[in-house]
Amino acid sequence: MGWTEERVELLKKLWADGLSASQIAAELGGITRNAVIGKVHRLGLSGRAKSPSSSGPRPHKARSSGMMRMSRPSIRGRLRSSKIRSGRTASA
Repeated sequence: MGWTEERVELLKKLWADGLSASQIAAELGGITRNAVIGKVHRLGLSGRAKSPSSSGPRPHKARSSGMMRMSRPSIRGRLRSSKIRSGRTASA
């Protein structure tokens, strides 16, 4: 299906209402999410209204008190050095 004037106007309305590209594609029918994104880009539509679920900042998950972030040693370097010590090489 092509982009008729009516479909473009509906696209603009749905985009301004905050629907996602996938939701708009499903509503219009016969087009993909990527087609909607491309048309929005070509029309130069700006950012859209925030949907109710994404209107505020997302809360951060609290970390477990027992977990600490630690740097990991380089595994690749240790494996190579152990192969060299055991007499094995990369080609063997």
